[in-house]
Amino acid sequence: MSDSKVLRWTVIIFLLVNMGSNGMAQINPEPQKSITGYVDSDGYSIFFRVTGSGTPLILVHGWGADSDNNWVETGWVDFLNPYRKIISIDIRGHGKSDKPYTQNAYGYAAMSADVLAVMNALEIEKSDFMGYSMGAFIGAHLLGHHPQRFSSMVLGGIGDETESSAAQGIVIAQALRAKDTTKIDDAYGHAIRAYVEANPDNDLQSLAYSALEMWPEGYPRKIAGPDSSNAEFPVLIVNGENDHPYVDSADLFVAALSNARHVKIPGTDHLSVVADERFKKVVLKFLLAD
Repeated sequence: MSDSKVLRWTVIIFLLVNMGSNGMAQINPEPQKSITGYVDSDGYSIFFRVTGSGTPLILVHGWGADSDNNWVETGWVDFLNPYRKIISIDIRGHGKSDKPYTQNAYGYAAMSADVLAVMNALEIEKSDFMGYSMGAFIGAHLLGHHPQRFSSMVLGGIGDETESSAAQGIVIAQALRAKDTTKIDDAYGHAIRAYVEANPDNDLQSLAYSALEMWPEGYPRKIAGPDSSNAEFPVLIVNGENDHPYVDSADLFVAALSNARHVKIPGTDHLSVVADERFKKVVLKFLLAD
């Protein structure tokens, strides 16, 4: 917990329960009916926050973001709280969670363990799920390998990488590891470096490792695996209509699933769609119909 929170709150209750013996989490009640805590996932400490009440909905952020700037600052948590118990997770390498310096820790299968660890700790047998970008690819792995744990999924900012876009992981890693930003001669790498550094909780080295692992893996049908059609729950895929290359190939993922549809938000791209009110309305209609 940060020093500022210690100063603001003179009484903080810690419910410490051994993860190994009974599966419960370390819980920290906070104001505004919010609960935060940490769980162990493959030896890494994973941060989560719970708000609202009712049917649980897991929120998983995109790469280089965290649960605050992906879901709180964009208005998603306030928007969804009246309808769901929101469990937002900082995936390893992001936010308040541990940031390992090892590349294979950031495969989508490995990062999916963080979601299941939080669900198990909170004794959530089944949940709705919403992920954006990296979070959506994590959702693809979960629906193909753990479909029994989910009631529905919203996957935003997802589709196939191309050969050239998958290779951008190397450009990103080089930009993040550059000691002198004036030496970054790739415009995309320079933009990503600025984006990452805008969040003071980000760690350049851990995100470099994750970029090298994640970008080449970015094919949701392969991530989900051959059993993805066994996930019979409804899946909503949402992309900005200008989010290339994802929007161009998302229908192939839809076709591989048994109960999915693809919605495109006009006039938006990978970044601008996140806070778009039309995105929120489409998601709410989907969740309430489920």
